[in-house]
Amino acid sequence: MRCPCGSEEDFRSCCEIIHHNLFRAETAEQLMRARYTAFAVGNIDFIYNSFHPTARRFQSKQEIKSWANQNKWIQLEILNSTRTTVEFKAHYLDQNFNLNIHHEKSTFKKVQHIWYYAEGMLTK
Repeated sequence: MRCPCGSEEDFRSCCEIIHHNLFRAETAEQLMRARYTAFAVGNIDFIYNSFHPTARRFQSKQEIKSWANQNKWIQLEILNSTRTTVEFKAHYLDQNFNLNIHHEKSTFKKVQHIWYYAEGMLTK
């Protein structure tokens, strides 16, 4: 299966590796791609565990699962990437098959050699 992150690589040799070991994300962008892919394949534990520890306690696995499963994830578009930020558009179909775009600028933090999602700001 081709990886949903848009890398043109096979899922097993791309984001699945990061899903099994957060250490494998070498950049903020790699973690962002792996998080998008986790939404696409329903890997809720990975999404939850890749939140920065200070933000994780405010997250609900049930809410993450609900949003991930309610939508069909179509495409990830990386607009800009720096060492600690990634601006992206996640294209998805909602329950009524309406095309939506989640446009966000995310901030990532590295703690003990592991990248984490710290926060995101929606962009219009």
